Amino acid sequence: MIIKRNLFDKDEDYHTVVTIGTFDGVHVGHRKIIDKLVTNGKANKLRSTILTFFPHPRMVLQQATDLKLLNTLDEKIAILEKSGLDQLIIHPFTKEFSRMSAEQFVKEVLVEHINAKKVIIGYDHRFGRNRTATIDDLVNFGEKYDFEVEQITAEEVDEVSVSSTKIRKALKEGDIETANAFLGYSYMLSGVVARGRGIGRDLGFATANIHIEEQYKLIPKEGVYVVRTFYRGKLVYGMMNIGFNPTVQGRERTIEVHLFDFNENLYGEAIRVELLERLRDEQKFDSIEKLKLQLEKDKKVSLAHIDRLHAD
Repeated sequence: MIIKRNLFDKDEDYHTVVTIGTFDGVHVGHRKIIDKLVTNGKANKLRSTILTFFPHPRMVLQQATDLKLLNTLDEKIAILEKSGLDQLIIHPFTKEFSRMSAEQFVKEVLVEHINAKKVIIGYDHRFGRNRTATIDDLVNFGEKYDFEVEQITAEEVDEVSVSSTKIRKALKEGDIETANAFLGYSYMLSGVVARGRGIGRDLGFATANIHIEEQYKLIPKEGVYVVRTFYRGKLVYGMMNIGFNPTVQGRERTIEVHLFDFNENLYGEAIRVELLERLRDEQKFDSIEKLKLQLEKDKKVSLAHIDRLHAD
């Protein structure tokens, strides 16, 4: 997959079939659209292309600092690389860019820089300055500038919208099973391992404290989860706590992962953890000893879940 960080970087002549969107989560609804895009590209010898924007337009136009997304940009790229897509264009979104007229966007972006011969887009898509242009305008521009427009049906658009809403709701409620079903993969958290307080090690459950730089990343409900990660090509399972560690007077929310049968030093390393199942809420125990006993139970339940995965 070719990745371009600016749509105005044009290095060769080719024709594309393109769709436009944020594709946050790249969930099962999105992938139906992407499959349609990829299939169309192969059938018509066009480069299948997604045009997306970063930062998210709402972050720029509405300064929506509370906006939470399902993927970091790197996570989205990693998922899309497995989709069969030919090209991903991630264009920097600015207020200046948002002021382009609809025809200017079509002429300069879709035609001159992306070389679109076909655009696959939602029936309710709006574009151009103040989002005043509709798909009917896009069809008219297509006739003028020689590209075809294929509409994504209301049913397909609704499926994407409903899926995104259900995923966010499920994650906030700790329903990782539902979230993963709609995503079509295990929800992930990516970050760099930072030094913690060392309490887990003292309990016999050494943890990797994951620092997530992207403030916009949606963190699931606090609690204990069964997880897995890949370290140097090896699959490693473990359990993770998201929360405030109330038993030991924690003051900040942390994301701490204990990996089973693992003793490598991870400090400073990037790690991506996939959430498989939620075990329980975070609890405050009367003593450190009771906390340790619960961690032993959590490990036993986690290993049983992992065994079931292998059996399936």
